[in-house]
Amino acid sequence: MYHIIINPVSRSGKGLQIWKRQIEPVLQSREIAYRPFFSEKPGDTIQIARELSSKTKAPLCLVILGGDGTVNEALQGLEETSHITLGYIPTGSSNDLARDLKIPTDPSHALELILHTGSPHLMDLGCVSYPDGETRKFAVSCGIGFDAAVCEEALRSRIKAAMNRLGLGKLTYLGIALKQLFSAKAVSGILTIDHNEPVDIGNMLFTACMLHRFEGGGFMFAPNADDNDGFLNICAVGDLPKSLILFALPTAFKGKHYRFQGITPYTAKTLTIETTLPLWIHTDGEVTRKSSKIRIVCEKDAIRMIH
Repeated sequence: MYHIIINPVSRSGKGLQIWKRQIEPVLQSREIAYRPFFSEKPGDTIQIARELSSKTKAPLCLVILGGDGTVNEALQGLEETSHITLGYIPTGSSNDLARDLKIPTDPSHALELILHTGSPHLMDLGCVSYPDGETRKFAVSCGIGFDAAVCEEALRSRIKAAMNRLGLGKLTYLGIALKQLFSAKAVSGILTIDHNEPVDIGNMLFTACMLHRFEGGGFMFAPNADDNDGFLNICAVGDLPKSLILFALPTAFKGKHYRFQGITPYTAKTLTIETTLPLWIHTDGEVTRKSSKIRIVCEKDAIRMIH
């Protein structure tokens, strides 16, 4: 039995059509047992995943039809993951998880992978915790600062949906990124990696904690990331002139950004980030709050993922 959570508004509102035209007819024609669940508003996917995963400790195959953000919401509802196998039909705008796992972005091909050709793969998850006790899981990356601020503004942008429908969604992010870059205030950042001495990275633009190689629609911030090695790959950007960042960021599509002084890689099992001002934080592109202190932990082999 496949339990399938569908985000009907993913891929600029085409998620429901993809389900009805490409996915459900195949399941019906092959007489494959399935149960669909539709999210209608933010938080629905969390609740659906929580109810499904808590009902039984028997093996559960949970399939997500949506974007990286839909996967992220599902993770928040999974208190126990040892009995769950996760399948993914990527219909988002970034699809960084699918990009790194080489899951087809064609929904029909992704379905075939889940049904026949894929195999479960143990994958690390990350968990970010705040001083007040709140926690949030992530599958791809967690970021604080500039990258999260871009995500936050994009999520409430009025023109994003229209640009996505025209296939120009990345222009929305580019415009917001330029605006955020030049309006960003100078904020000092301190990194504490595992149990080592704190590292002062100066004026921090952002720090990305990566489990996979890509975030933000194809930026290869962590070219050496391995999703089941038990480590976070960290890209810390500090003390880099804003004018130089305009040249450095495009090189990140090929993972060449570490040639610039001020962009530094680290690896860690645990990381604490402290900043002089509260900054936006994202998990897999989902932005829920600001903080001036977070702790990120890599949970090794936390979930089975079909790819």
